Amino acid sequence: MLRRLISLALFAGLCLQTASGAGLAAPPTPPSWQNKVDPWVLEAATASGGQTEFIIFLPAQADLSRAAALPTKLQKGRYVYETLTAVAERTQGPLIAALKARGLAYRPYWVANMIWARGDAAALEGLAGRADVAHVYANPTVKLSEPAQPVKAQALFAPAAPDAIEWNIAKVNAPSVWTAGYTGQGAVIAGQDTGYQWDHPALKNHYRGWNGSIANHDYNWHDAIHATGSSCGASSPVPCDDHGHGTHTMGTMVGDDGGSNRIGMAPGAQWIGCRNMNAGNGTPTTYAECYQWFIAPTRVNGLDADSSKAPDVINNSWSCPPSEGCTDPNVLLTVVQNVRAAGIVTVHSAGNSGSGCSSVRDPAAIYAESFSVGATNGTDGIASFSSRGPVMIDGSNRLKPNVSAPGVSIRSSVPTNAYASGWSGTSMAGPHVAGLVALLISAEPPIAGQVDYIEDIIEQSAVHLTYNNYPNPMCGSDTSSSVPNNVYGWGRIDALAAYNLLRSPFTVTATPATTDVCAPNNASFTVTIAPKLSSFPGPVAPNVSGAPADTTAAFNPNPVTAPWSTTLTIGNTAAAATGAFSLAISGSAGLASGSTSAQLQLHKTPPAAVSGVSISRASASQVQLTWDSAAGATGYQVWRAVNEPYFAAGASCASPEPPHGCATVTGSSYIGASLGDPAQDTTYVVRAVNACGVAAGAPPRAGAFGYALIPGN
Repeated sequence: MLRRLISLALFAGLCLQTASGAGLAAPPTPPSWQNKVDPWVLEAATASGGQTEFIIFLPAQADLSRAAALPTKLQKGRYVYETLTAVAERTQGPLIAALKARGLAYRPYWVANMIWARGDAAALEGLAGRADVAHVYANPTVKLSEPAQPVKAQALFAPAAPDAIEWNIAKVNAPSVWTAGYTGQGAVIAGQDTGYQWDHPALKNHYRGWNGSIANHDYNWHDAIHATGSSCGASSPVPCDDHGHGTHTMGTMVGDDGGSNRIGMAPGAQWIGCRNMNAGNGTPTTYAECYQWFIAPTRVNGLDADSSKAPDVINNSWSCPPSEGCTDPNVLLTVVQNVRAAGIVTVHSAGNSGSGCSSVRDPAAIYAESFSVGATNGTDGIASFSSRGPVMIDGSNRLKPNVSAPGVSIRSSVPTNAYASGWSGTSMAGPHVAGLVALLISAEPPIAGQVDYIEDIIEQSAVHLTYNNYPNPMCGSDTSSSVPNNVYGWGRIDALAAYNLLRSPFTVTATPATTDVCAPNNASFTVTIAPKLSSFPGPVAPNVSGAPADTTAAFNPNPVTAPWSTTLTIGNTAAAATGAFSLAISGSAGLASGSTSAQLQLHKTPPAAVSGVSISRASASQVQLTWDSAAGATGYQVWRAVNEPYFAAGASCASPEPPHGCATVTGSSYIGASLGDPAQDTTYVVRAVNACGVAAGAPPRAGAFGYALIPGN
């Protein structure tokens, strides 16, 4: 079956399939077949006179849009895996048959609907002319962009002082999150790189395949290199690192030897790995193969794929530059989009091609779906080598990087059981962000799979750095104070600030702030949850305390989701005592919370009548009324009428009938803008009110007449 064929060919790294036989008739070659083929492939096939390798993309690509609405990472991952494999199984058969008929080596993939193949110019023309071939991409060998300080130039360090935390880890405040109790526990970090020394003292106890006594590499390690050429050999069944770069990056993510070498961001997290480079050289298909394995890891033999074992975040400290043959910037775009759809954060080093503008130009750092990271030094200055945005290679003018992290003179683990410092590069910066993702997920496990939300938290909590902080040539549409900008992105990451934002990602307000209720009527408040981040997933569970004894409290809806509003109803008020009550209204979503307060005045009878009304001159044109506070009153109506000394107050102070006027006040005084004169006298009536109505009895009066100010009834 095709599904088994894909698994065997990809995950086990078995010998490439070849077949020979009579050629199958392909669809007529259209005149424009060359337009489907990357120029590098055409040139390589023509120049070599023999065979070259390439990637065939089929027209049918999976629609994964439904994954965004699935609530959990487990559901997203399963849906993406099943959908991708179903599309590949349904559509790749005829093209595979044609490849077999031509005797071409090939390897099918499902992470995108594509097939790697090797063939000559004639085969290329025949394949590109088929209707089931959408595009033919190059698959060159890509050399790793070395750290600014290569391995051989580094001194291996003896253990540092006991419990020493590296400067870069302290700089981003990771230890403060550890103190809060979150070290990455429960999160899984993945890396695809030159490989990993899994049993390095700083890494061994954090490897998911190590239980403390036995190593099991099933679902925890994959080798996408199926050719010899280095100390790892081909399709290594155990983790290995033939270069050192991968072991160094993983140390920054999780490294801690339990003693003096505390080199990692998330020492409580587990890690898994995939080798995508052969002695520092990779290809688009080796990168894609690792991505595919991360969506649904398999046993070492390539069987029994299981999307539930996918990591939470992948670190990618590599690039695929045009200078190495990756001439089409979109060669890995569909792959990265599909990984993200599975709920996996894809952290990517921005590149070491700075300091010019638009030097972020290599896949996969250029993509919107990649969370790209620039490099800073110990004083938060941007590293001279750190690539800048905006991205122009694909015409997007996209701002990059997303954030920055320490990437200058970084000390971490290297083979064999050693440590090296002085390494510099965005390859060293990216692992800090992958580790931060693990810290956040350990603090709030339900956010796993919520990629937009995780990235928003990291961006919005970053230490804002601008051209005003560190002068640089301005790139794109940046201004001197732009945040984000094309040098630092949103700024240098801050683990503690991210954790605090995770704890308080929304505010809570209640309207009205104060309400009066006459039993047995219910009290009602509109409670609004205002997310600080548009990507906040919720839901929020509302709660209230402080309501009168024997009343009921209910929220509708409960829990609260977008549009983030609910109604709080306090019922059964007839059974409660009267008085003023302070309500504490809150919302929670796991670790996250927010709160506000509101006041409830509960009455069962109208207030007592006002007494002690007096009137005096407030100014040359105003009078002031004062009175004694009335028991049970929550407010007072001050009615007035011109030339009508014994008028009757109306029914509604909000809309009095002419010629009357009315004002509502909460205190026991009022200043009016009328002083009587012989031609126009004003009479005032003061009534105490609450939710049950107005005070009984004849209200007290006062008058401003042309000849006197007269208090009384």
